[in-house]
Amino acid sequence: MGRPKAFLPFRHGTFLSILAETLGEFCAPVVAVFGYQGEALSAQAPAGVNPVVNPDFEAGMLTSLQTGLRALDLAGDLADARQILFTLVDHPAVARATLAALTLSDAPIAIPRFNGRRGHPVAIRAEIAREFLSEPVTAKVRNVVDRHAAEIDYIELPDPGITDDIDDPELYQSLLRREAARI
Repeated sequence: MGRPKAFLPFRHGTFLSILAETLGEFCAPVVAVFGYQGEALSAQAPAGVNPVVNPDFEAGMLTSLQTGLRALDLAGDLADARQILFTLVDHPAVARATLAALTLSDAPIAIPRFNGRRGHPVAIRAEIAREFLSEPVTAKVRNVVDRHAAEIDYIELPDPGITDDIDDPELYQSLLRREAARI
């Protein structure tokens, strides 16, 4: 992207602030994991966000998920959680209705789909979170998800934000055009 995606302008804020606002309606605390330039960027986290830095971000996405889960565990929030929602910052346009549907699921893992394509955020129960924490840093997020394939609740929803993956300026501009058409 050429600049930190978390702070790209979107709606009335940034990718991160909009995601935090949306997630904050359904869960607390909201934890944001920062990798590259983590110390500097985490200092810019919006109010209401618990920023944590993943020093091992280059090892892959699992290490970021583990960093966020450890932050919840240290605060005692993991032990009390019925569910944990996690997502990439690439999905700032996810609808509130998507989060509502995910939080209603009793499955160990709930994954939203749009037009048959899986996306984010993902809801997991606390016991699945503990499995992620026990994985070696060389593992992939998919390893735990695949072990529970028969237990996943795939929820088909009319939300294109589920499958957004804003990785380059062209995709960002496409998202902004879609938002302008929505308004």
